[in-house]
Amino acid sequence: MRFPEDFVFGGATAAYQCEGETRTHGKGKVAWDDFLEAQGRFSGDPASDFYHQYPVDLDLCRKFHIKAIRISIAWSRIFPSGTGTVNQEGVDYYHRVFQECHKNGVEPYVTLHHFDTPDVLHKKGDFLNRETVEAFVDYAKFCFEEYQDEVSYWFTFNEVWPVATNQYIEGTFPPGIKYDIPKAIYSMHYMMLAHAKAVLAFKEGGYKGKIGVIHSLETKYPYEDNDADRLAAKKEDILANQFVLDATFLGEYTKETLDMIQSLASINGGSFEVDPQDLKIMKKAAPFNDYLGMNHYQSHFIKAYDGDNDIYHNGTGEKGTNRFRLKGIGERMFKEGIETTDWDWLIYPKGMYDMIMRIQEQYPMYKAIYITENGMGYKDTFEDGFIDDTPRCDYINKHLKALKQAISDGANVKGYFVWSLMDVFSWSNGYNKRYGLFYVDFKTQKRYPKCSAYYYKTVIDRKDVL
Repeated sequence: MRFPEDFVFGGATAAYQCEGETRTHGKGKVAWDDFLEAQGRFSGDPASDFYHQYPVDLDLCRKFHIKAIRISIAWSRIFPSGTGTVNQEGVDYYHRVFQECHKNGVEPYVTLHHFDTPDVLHKKGDFLNRETVEAFVDYAKFCFEEYQDEVSYWFTFNEVWPVATNQYIEGTFPPGIKYDIPKAIYSMHYMMLAHAKAVLAFKEGGYKGKIGVIHSLETKYPYEDNDADRLAAKKEDILANQFVLDATFLGEYTKETLDMIQSLASINGGSFEVDPQDLKIMKKAAPFNDYLGMNHYQSHFIKAYDGDNDIYHNGTGEKGTNRFRLKGIGERMFKEGIETTDWDWLIYPKGMYDMIMRIQEQYPMYKAIYITENGMGYKDTFEDGFIDDTPRCDYINKHLKALKQAISDGANVKGYFVWSLMDVFSWSNGYNKRYGLFYVDFKTQKRYPKCSAYYYKTVIDRKDVL
């Protein structure tokens, strides 16, 4: 079986990771600007200079038969303070980008929030503050109206769980708080409320096109076949996956989900109470999700753990250093026989298949799934214009095989986006962790196709894996 004729093969980007020009052309600050400067390790400038290089990147899409691109709009490029005065230069910039997409036969799939809340709102608590919820909805309405003739595919948020865990549990995203699980839970809830309100605004506005949300979904397996590890895997799954999936497809939290979430909040010194009015809005919006964006890079094997919170983030590619232990939940383990990347991410394509089929079974009301990110961080080497990233080709090929199996088994998966189209700035890893199909010389901003770009073109042309 080949991929369906209408299956979309794309490449993914994100504004802060590729645009550069983080404080120019009227763009307002985001929390990352000061956060990265304080660390003194690397900067979001110039990144891949997509702000100027987008015609080059879209021409590469055309040449390599990539028909779709994920792009995010930088909220603070439109509203520098999150609300109020509009920066017309930013508005016009995205018009030019979208027009260039269509000129090259590339469909833009546009995300409204990709880890970059404007700094003014972030300082007030980000999505722990309901003011941010309302500001996001107003920003979304503006974009729906402004770009209605150029954008047909919208996503509200990119990766609700990673925003929450990296901000409040792992501490690798601003504001750099660690081990505050109650804050993470509330952050996810209010982002899903903002998503619901934006979906309703889109549908009530009568705009053409479709809308959904993107979740990073990583299958959780018990490390050993015993009750304790099965419970630990269930706990992390509910926190990281089921909580946001319930909110998306049901518009409420099942008793199993709510009981577990409240228990985890209590164990970690807090609580979680839901406003019935929030659920009313979320439940009204749930049937209007046109698709789910699913980002998938790895899965986890979870062992029961009774100790204190203990996390070490491998941000340098020093293999074997990652550590993730959550109080009252479990410990992530390496599994014998399963390969990992240099950043300790398990390479396990079956996890993608299992998650897709789990959605098919548990949330049969879903309409469609796009794999909106999948790819391999790798220490690419550049030798005489040649970049041999065979391990990345193998990684993508294996995951596409798993995806094709899911489609064969009845799942409605409509597309696949490689992360990333070109090399980009990586939030907590800087520039040595490369994901792109196209190598970026960050000094000259020249692009060079990697082996994976030629591999991907072959897959697109064949509509089949190799």
